[in-house]
Amino acid sequence: VITTLNIISNEAEEVSTLSLDELQDKLAQMQKSYKEAKFTHALSNLENPLQLRSQRRIIARLQTELNLRKTQEA
Repeated sequence: VITTLNIISNEAEEVSTLSLDELQDKLAQMQKSYKEAKFTHALSNLENPLQLRSQRRIIARLQTELNLRKTQEA
């Protein structure tokens, strides 16, 4: 459990250091990866189905950071 929490906190720190363009690129990349994994899971089970949950959460973190930056600009 501790390693999972460390990974999550590292992701949050990493997200805050990215530029706006990098955030948008990473978001597009993660969304594409998530869609592919979800499609693969629908056809045949993934080795680790919890991977979908973690990808969703990373996408949410990226979207949250983008929204925060957009509201700060306004």
